[in-house]
Amino acid sequence: MSISFNQIPAGLRVPLFYAEMDNSQAGYFVQNKRTLLIGQKLTAGAGAVNTPLLVSTSDMAKQLFGVGSMLARMHEIYRQQDSFGEVWCIAVADAGAGVAAGGTITVTGPATAAGTINLYIAGQRVQVGVAAADAATVIAASINAAINAATTLPVTSTVAAGVVTLACRWKGATGNDIAIGDSFRGQAGGEALPAGIVLAYSGTGFLTAGTTNPTLTGTVITAMGDEEYDYVVHPYTDATSLDVIGAELNDTTGRWAYNRQIYGHAYTALRGSLATLQAAGVLRNDQHHTIAGIDLDTPTPNWEYAAAYAGANAAALNIDVARPTQTLPLRGVLVPRPGKRFIFNERQTLLNNGIATSYVAGGVLRVERAITTYQRNSFSQTDPSYLDSETLHTSAHVIRYMRSKITQKYPRHKLADDGTRFGAGQAIVTPNVIRGELIAAYAELELDGIVENAQAFREALIVERNTTNPNRLDVLLPPDYVNQLRIFAMLNQFRLQY
Repeated sequence: MSISFNQIPAGLRVPLFYAEMDNSQAGYFVQNKRTLLIGQKLTAGAGAVNTPLLVSTSDMAKQLFGVGSMLARMHEIYRQQDSFGEVWCIAVADAGAGVAAGGTITVTGPATAAGTINLYIAGQRVQVGVAAADAATVIAASINAAINAATTLPVTSTVAAGVVTLACRWKGATGNDIAIGDSFRGQAGGEALPAGIVLAYSGTGFLTAGTTNPTLTGTVITAMGDEEYDYVVHPYTDATSLDVIGAELNDTTGRWAYNRQIYGHAYTALRGSLATLQAAGVLRNDQHHTIAGIDLDTPTPNWEYAAAYAGANAAALNIDVARPTQTLPLRGVLVPRPGKRFIFNERQTLLNNGIATSYVAGGVLRVERAITTYQRNSFSQTDPSYLDSETLHTSAHVIRYMRSKITQKYPRHKLADDGTRFGAGQAIVTPNVIRGELIAAYAELELDGIVENAQAFREALIVERNTTNPNRLDVLLPPDYVNQLRIFAMLNQFRLQY
């Protein structure tokens, strides 16, 4: 008997007809890519902490994590970019030693004309009506009432003697990225303070004094388990948190290790001046992390910026992992005002120092280049091999594709040398059989626009039996990933007359 059956025994004597099912030749590659949002919840939220939860709608996120919570707001802005993808959330509790960020709005009056105050808190507009002759204390009380009525805000407030005191709804350093200001759209947008009113903001227009982010080791990382998440989105930019998530994704013991093969890429965002972002970027060297730089003038807080940036990338990469994500709009993110945006040479500096960039076109903030923080090899020399996040997403796709081909068709096969004469239908593979399978799979990937140069791949591919372990097949896979059109350089060598 040359045919290899999986279930029908060779010594069967009872007549007559028997059939077993084998789907090894019918399968095809399918990948469900999932997003994981990591952020803090409020005690009012019904969801458990440190537990992966499938959250399909933003209304569900508000119920699970609390209205106005970091995680609910992340989910809502993520969904503005990616309405289709599967989104999971892991809620984190506040650190016990954490302190909530706070700030004040000091009102000077009275108003000499009626009008509307357009407050912006964490990028969300809060409108406050003012009547002519309203005293500062009356205006402050109105501001306080409007803030507390806007339950989706990440802050609550109190008022006393014309001063409104704001407090972040959760503890930790992330609250320091909550911007407070007014009339962001200016006269062109119909926004200006009513005559006679002056609003003074504590600090530099952001909440301050928030300290101590939650610990991710043993909580979030444990909760992630071995589940696949292609896009891991989080708000924590302190070195400890970045190191923890980087370790979970690394190539040696993390999700990219040979014995885990879970993969995934992390996204976060950091606000700062050019000098601040450059200094932060140069300290990182992780190909599995993208840190999006935020202009100081953008009121959208970093956890929402990170969710928007990741969501825009995820929605496009779920369609085509190799297509560049440049120009994708960041919906729901307020655009920094003219004259307060990173200019060309500043963005070039950021991209040379591990910080991903955005730019404004058509009045919309857009992804410019979602690079990783990887910059140097093990000898601390400049190394662009992992510069673009698309390279990592393409790598995961190619490995999964090849893995699917082998594990679907050859899950219980015997291994023999090339040239072995075995009967047709035998569950046997040789190095050349696997070689042919890999070449065919590569051709399919080339048709999909994921790789190129199939002939060079065929010539460089090595498939051989291990010299010391007869049950092991060793493969050198040399894919040539398709590249992205990043730069179009043209010399306009004009003539005044030919």
